[in-house]
Amino acid sequence: MIMMWICTVIGVLVFGFMFYVMFAHRKSRGVTAANFHENLTVEILWTVVPALILIVMAVPATTALLKVYDTDNPDIDIKVTGYQWKWQYEYIGEDVKFMSELRTSQDEQYGRAPKGEHYLREVTQPLVIPVNKKVRFLITGNDVIHSWWVPDFAVKRDAIPGLFTAAWAKTDQPGVYVGACTELCGKDHSRMPVVVEVKEEAEYAAWLAGKKEEAVLYKSTIGKQWTNEELMTKGEAVYGVSCAGCHQSAGEGIAGVFPALVGSSIVTGPVEDHIGILINGVAGSAMQSFADQLSEVDIAAVIHYKRNSWGNDVGDMVQPIDILNYKQNQ
Repeated sequence: MIMMWICTVIGVLVFGFMFYVMFAHRKSRGVTAANFHENLTVEILWTVVPALILIVMAVPATTALLKVYDTDNPDIDIKVTGYQWKWQYEYIGEDVKFMSELRTSQDEQYGRAPKGEHYLREVTQPLVIPVNKKVRFLITGNDVIHSWWVPDFAVKRDAIPGLFTAAWAKTDQPGVYVGACTELCGKDHSRMPVVVEVKEEAEYAAWLAGKKEEAVLYKSTIGKQWTNEELMTKGEAVYGVSCAGCHQSAGEGIAGVFPALVGSSIVTGPVEDHIGILINGVAGSAMQSFADQLSEVDIAAVIHYKRNSWGNDVGDMVQPIDILNYKQNQ
């Protein structure tokens, strides 16, 4: 704003003086124009004065720019990883990591149901940060180039595979801040929102403690023997968020682009092959690895759901421990 006011004042003075001279010394009033070749004083003034103004403006501008890019000494470090088409947030040193994916239903997206208030701007888990703390974001990509943008934070950084870019934010206003991916990254680029929830420090501490408890409880569920009903319920939820965007809500796929899961030789074949597809992905195709995106529980549940839905009736049980053993034996 300082720069704008400086430019405004200079503009008003310069143009005001110019219009006054044009009006007061117009030819119709009989004014005779001066005829001279040079004026050293004027030339020095119109060189030195603008130079001084630019120097005065450059000092606060440079200071502000240095602060914008000064990511040193943060209170919190968060690693942000872009995937097609979701974000992963990892709180460095806190053992907290989760995926943030679009929560808008397929029916809303394809016009089969009325659009909600937060259409395409609602996620499974928002990024949560505290007020009055400097939070550094270490931003990268897993597959293609994405761009993490939160306009209210004045942060926009490309998420490039194999490279980290840094940014930071510090806000004194609790609330929900919404952004998006701003780099065209594939089919569901428009379905990759960024949602940040800023909490008071006490609320943030309670939230972080809860996430750590979840991590501890999760480890105890890997060895648990899940029932068919538990796996189907969990698998349906995971499928709706992570798989339906490509393979469609009833597993019918999109001909020539995303294969159908109904009657698929992979889905109805050996379970080890099915697990391998989700863990390793398929090279040269849109099927990416979900090893770092989904937990062992989520992978087991969604595989079980696919193998026992839409007329697929394989009948076998896939447990989280099977996924863990597969990973360890690779």
